[in-house]
Amino acid sequence: MEGRWGAARFLARRYPLGAIGAAIMLLFVLAALFAELITVYDPLTTDSTLRLAAPSAAHWMGADNFGRDVYSRIAFGARVSLAVGIGATALGCLFGVALGLVSGYLGGWVDLLVQRLIDILQALAAAVLALVMAAALGPSLQNTIVAIAIPLIPYVARVDPCQYARAARAAIRRGGAAGDRHERPAHRAAPRAAQHAGPLIVLGTAQFGSAILIEASLSFLGLGIPSPIPPGGACCRSPRPNTCASRPGW
Repeated sequence: MEGRWGAARFLARRYPLGAIGAAIMLLFVLAALFAELITVYDPLTTDSTLRLAAPSAAHWMGADNFGRDVYSRIAFGARVSLAVGIGATALGCLFGVALGLVSGYLGGWVDLLVQRLIDILQALAAAVLALVMAAALGPSLQNTIVAIAIPLIPYVARVDPCQYARAARAAIRRGGAAGDRHERPAHRAAPRAAQHAGPLIVLGTAQFGSAILIEASLSFLGLGIPSPIPPGGACCRSPRPNTCASRPGW
C-alpha cells in the first residue's frame, strides 16, 4: 500500500497538470455518485419566492429563474452528464469496433466503401455533427446519447479494430492450415485481439471527456436533454444574463 501511495505522489509531482485533472475528475464522479448526500434541496422543486436568489448560506450558489437550487442542480447534473458520457462512449466504441472489424476483415470494395463513409463523417467537426444529429432526432436522453455517439464512431474505427481483424484473419488461416476444424477460430483470435485493447482504452478515455463537453453544448443550445432533467449545459443557460442583470444579488 505504501508503495502505491509513493508511486501516486511521484506521478503527481512529475505530472502536476495530470494530477489536477485527475482530482477534478474524481470530484466530478463522487458528486455524481453521492449527489443525494451532498445536497439538501430537490433539484426539480421550484419556489417562486427564491427566483434568481443570490448565493447565501442556505443556497450556496443561489437559485435559478424558477427558484430551483443551483448547487443541487449542478450536483445531480453531474450524474446526468456522467451517464451520457459513458453511454455515448460505449456506444461509439461498440459500433466503431464493429465497423473496423468488418472493414479490415472483408477488405476490397467493402473496406473502400467503409473508409469513404468514415471520411465523410470526419469531414465535419464532432460537435457540428452531433448538433445536426440532435436536431434531427429531437431532445431526449436516449437521442442525445445516440447523437453524441455517432461522431465518435469514425475515430474508433480507424485506430485498432483493423489490427483486430488482421489478427483474426491470421488465426483463422492458421486454424485452417492446421486442420483444426472443430475449434472455433475466434478462440484463437481472442488473445491476440486483447493485446490491442490498450489504444482503444486510451481513445475511449479521451472521447469520454469530449462526449461530456458535447452534451453540455447541446443542452446549452436547447437541443440536448430536456427540462426538468438538470444537465450541466442547461444549468449554464438558465438564468439568462438579461434576467440576472435585473436582480441586485447578481
